[in-house]
Amino acid sequence: MTYDLTGRAAIVTGASQGLGLAIARAFADAGASVAICARDRKALDAAAQQIGAERADVADVSKEDDVNRVVQGAIEAFGRVDILVNNAGIYGPLGPIESIDWAEWVRAVEINLFGSVLFCRALVPHFKSNGYGKIIQLSGGGATNPLPRISSYAASKAAIVRFVETLAEEVRGDRIDVNAIAPGALNTRLLDEVLAAGPEAVGESFYERSMKQKETGGAGLDRGAELAVFLASAASDGITGKLISAVWDPWRDFPQHGDALNKTDIYTLRRIVPKDRGFDWGGD
Repeated sequence: MTYDLTGRAAIVTGASQGLGLAIARAFADAGASVAICARDRKALDAAAQQIGAERADVADVSKEDDVNRVVQGAIEAFGRVDILVNNAGIYGPLGPIESIDWAEWVRAVEINLFGSVLFCRALVPHFKSNGYGKIIQLSGGGATNPLPRISSYAASKAAIVRFVETLAEEVRGDRIDVNAIAPGALNTRLLDEVLAAGPEAVGESFYERSMKQKETGGAGLDRGAELAVFLASAASDGITGKLISAVWDPWRDFPQHGDALNKTDIYTLRRIVPKDRGFDWGGD
């Protein structure tokens, strides 16, 4: 199934490599005008040339001035922006919480959480004035499972999913859809960082899983990129406030289940109580 983005303009952060680059390429292939940003000029220019991105801005997503410059530049270049993909993210320090570098822990939260919020703040007024917009947030395993020794990543990714759910409710009446993607286990630079850190930093179990992932190839970038195109397209209009697995969820069929998705807490983060696991004690 293909989704048409002709006439739409998108900003993709952290798009010089990995999944961000794959999403930007998929958007361009679907007909969108694409602006990308990242911190490394050389890698950014190479990525822009690969996919034919109309704009490529060096930017630190955790800095408000950089964010505003990217947004304003894209609006001026394209006339309007319809889609935001918050992809930029880092693992942060790897190791036990009591021994990792605190400044690096905070830095990961600044990029993963604050950077995404800043881009939303900058673009939501524009989306509201247009009466339409799509915000796509990259999440990950840290949002739904504990990640011992990778705590800044896990905490920031869980926080950003709750922000997605909250923002979706804030702008539900403005025809702005806000969703998060769990792309699956990807063989990107983040995996290389885990392997380079070794089992002493990330723990034996996580290291062994990462080694196996490296050997088998991981989930691949295409599924996450295809889901991003779906969420950026008119086919997903009205689907909002969800955390969607690119690998495991039947998202291609979501347009057939709009009422169920909009009226329930399916694909959201929620508290588990004893009765959810078959016990007859505990509260709701």
